[in-house]
Amino acid sequence: MSQVPMSPDVTSDDKLWAALGYPIALVAIIVLFMEDKKSRPFIKFHAVQSIALNVVFFVVATILSVVTFGFGGLCVPLIWLVFLYWAYLAYQGQMFEVPFVTNFIKNQGWV
Repeated sequence: MSQVPMSPDVTSDDKLWAALGYPIALVAIIVLFMEDKKSRPFIKFHAVQSIALNVVFFVVATILSVVTFGFGGLCVPLIWLVFLYWAYLAYQGQMFEVPFVTNFIKNQGWV
């Protein structure tokens, strides 16, 4: 996971919205419907990245639970801690990249 330095025009409000999108995916979806928020590059980057990460997480968790007859769901709280760590990084104002996921959303032109 690489980290890019923060832009000087990122406000504390931007950091809060970006951080809330990781553990609460609904916040990231709402941000993309708010014109004043989605026009901010820092917020949009983290909103799109958190939605993509949440989709990947739910797909992997579902497949893991089916394959292991439900025992794969035991790792869900550990993975949720990773989402809290990403929220912490976003609140610190860092534009970090998650391998594969960030490259995918950049190649699609979503950010």
